[in-house]
Amino acid sequence: MLDVRRLRLLRELKLRGTIAAVAAALSYTPSSVSQQLALLETEAGVPLLEKSGRRVQLTPQAELLVRHTAVLLDRLELMESELDQSLTDVTGTVRLAVFQSAALGIIPQALTIFAEEYPQLRVEVTQREPENALFETWTREFDLVIAEQYPGHAAPRQADLDRLSLFQDQLRLGVPSTFEGTGLEGARASAWVMEPRGTASRHWAEQLCRRAGFEPDVRFETADLQAQIRLIESGHAVAVLPDLVWAGREPGIRLLDLDGSPRRTIFTAAREASASRPAVKACRDVLARAVEFV
Repeated sequence: MLDVRRLRLLRELKLRGTIAAVAAALSYTPSSVSQQLALLETEAGVPLLEKSGRRVQLTPQAELLVRHTAVLLDRLELMESELDQSLTDVTGTVRLAVFQSAALGIIPQALTIFAEEYPQLRVEVTQREPENALFETWTREFDLVIAEQYPGHAAPRQADLDRLSLFQDQLRLGVPSTFEGTGLEGARASAWVMEPRGTASRHWAEQLCRRAGFEPDVRFETADLQAQIRLIESGHAVAVLPDLVWAGREPGIRLLDLDGSPRRTIFTAAREASASRPAVKACRDVLARAVEFV
């Protein structure tokens, strides 16, 4: 009989491309991954991997196993979910991926509710960029993710992930107290701080400026919103910031409304096979309630 854990390693190799990437994602050594895949080849009785330069690629027989493994893992997860639903207490562990402003604005209040109402539930929170976190939730590194979608910029979709809207977060222009302009047009000559290239927020902010008729002078690049705020407070930059970053405190900078009052959508996503787990459902309920304090 084929070993499910080894089949999962084969699927991970299909998803991640290299044995080193599989080992890093699952906290194995590359040699142990290779050994387990070699054992799987023995169990299957057919070649599963073939050399392609410095890398390996899956044989047609391995591709067949990967397709069935995806279905098998979903069924196992569904089985575990139904087993959990038969229990009266919400227990276990939920691995939650969040981006920075959600970690700042939602998670502290959510953890307070968890401690009061679900003391037997362990919630492990890891900060990740939304695009990566969605993929990692699909590959089972996380059980639930809080992600974002900017206006006109669709977040990546995975076929096996559901999506529930959490709330709408308004976006505003953050400027120093000495700023003399009246809005986005007034920031034409300002230095900007933005998140790294490739992020949804960076793409959206750049497009916002370009639609206003200018190319932003991006002199500072950081994914740390607290660092962005400090640059604005000290008079060195302007930036587009979400309201969520101010949850529970007064802004220390001027915030100017943008035309149309644009908002990003904050949502949660979980694998469909595990979305009915009591722990995942409880986590989503708590997050929705925590948002009310934002």
